[in-house]
Amino acid sequence: MTIIRKMDETEYHLLEDFLYLAIFIPKGEAKPSRDIIYDDDLYIYISGFGKEENDFCMVAVDNDKVIGACWCRIMDDYGHIDNNTPSMAISVLEEYRNQGIGTKLLTEFLNELRNKGYKRISLSVQKENYALNMYIKCGFKIYMDKNEEYIMLCNL
Repeated sequence: MTIIRKMDETEYHLLEDFLYLAIFIPKGEAKPSRDIIYDDDLYIYISGFGKEENDFCMVAVDNDKVIGACWCRIMDDYGHIDNNTPSMAISVLEEYRNQGIGTKLLTEFLNELRNKGYKRISLSVQKENYALNMYIKCGFKIYMDKNEEYIMLCNL
C-alpha cells in the first residue's frame, strides 16, 4: 500500500534521483547523462533543499521505499512566475508509473500547500509530456505557451 507523507530531512539526498527522473525524454531520444542534473538550470530545483523557507517536499512510499517525490520552492526556474509563487517538480520511479501514484501524490501535495496558506503554484511541462493530462486533471491551467512547453499555474 502506498502512503503519502512529508519527506524527512534525512531523505533530501533522494531528490537528485527524482530530479533526474523528472526530466522528460521524448520518444526516440536517448536519456541524457545523469550529470545533467548538475547544470545550473536544473540543480536550482534541489541545491541546498530544506534551507529556504518555502522548500517543501512530499513523497510516495511503498513498503518503506520512497517511490515518488513532489517538491517545490521559490526559484527562478523554467516555471517561474513571480517571487511569491513556488515552482514545483514531481517524479515517480519508472516501475511505479501509470498506477495513479503521481496523481495521488500531487493531489495530497496541493492540499498540503493550500493548508499552509499558499495561493498558487507553478510548473513547466513539455507539451509532449504524458503528465500534462495529470496536471490539468489536478487543476493546473496553461499560464504561458513557450514553444515546446507550457508554464502552468494552479490556484490553490
